[in-house]
Formats: sequence, C-alpha cells, structure tokens
Amino acid sequence: MADTAPTLKSTLRADLTAAMKAKDQLRLATLRMIMAAIQTEETSGKEARELTDDEVVKVLAKESKKRGEAAEVYTEAGRGELAANERAEAQVIDEYLPTPLTDAELADVADTAIAQVAEEIGERPGMRQMGQVMKAATALAGGKADGSRVSKAVKDRL
Repeated sequence: MADTAPTLKSTLRADLTAAMKAKDQLRLATLRMIMAAIQTEETSGKEARELTDDEVVKVLAKESKKRGEAAEVYTEAGRGELAANERAEAQVIDEYLPTPLTDAELADVADTAIAQVAEEIGERPGMRQMGQVMKAATALAGGKADGSRVSKAVKDRL
C-alpha cells in the first residue's frame, strides 16, 4: 500500500528544484546542505536506509541548532555579515520544522510525563527519576522542543 501523503524529504526535494528555478541562492544552498546532511545520516551505520519523517526532523533540528551556534560565534567575533547569513539559513531550515511548543504547552508535557512515571513507579518521581521523566517528556514533545527546554520544564516541576 503506497502512502499518498508527501514525505518531508520529498517536499525538501521539490523545494530544492523550485529554488533552482527561482535562482534563490540562499534557499538553494541551504536546501542542498540539508539534503547532504540527510544523505549522510542515511548512509551512516552498517547499511544505508531511508529516514522516516521523524528522523528527518531530528536532522533538521540539529542543522538549525548548528546555524544558531555558528551565528553566536560569528557575532562574538564581530563578523555580523557571517552571523546574518547563518541566521538566514536557520530561518529557511526552521520553515520545515514543526511549530515549537509554547512554555505553557511544555509545562503540560512535563506534568503528563511526571504523571506517567508516577503511575509506573507507584509514587511521585523526584530528581532521582529525572531520566525516566525526561524519556517520557521527550517522547511527548515529539521534536517540537529541544532537549534543554524540556529538561528545564521537567526540573521546574520535580
């Protein structure tokens, strides 16, 4: 049975073609870099495989985070034009990421994860069960919040 919904990877490929036709250099370069990162991820490990949409989102999030960190480094070094380019690339990547969770939604995720772990262990979890709560919270967040935000929300609640 063929899935008719376009995958994130096929959407990226179509947008890459559109950027070529439109001669949009920033988008073209950014999408080529993303596709290369996805290709690298697919061929790493023992055997090549096709990434799922969730795995593609993880690659995109990692690439976006790299751009943000590079922009900070360039800003500190007084290279504003390079920092602006990195931020522009991050914006293009962010268009393909799911909408991030608000702080209130993230708090709900943390509360739900704490409740799940409490049900499993039979008592309210403390800091010693942070790992279990983080595992549940990360799964619930589903790539819509980075690990540091999830961790902070969980710590605030424990």
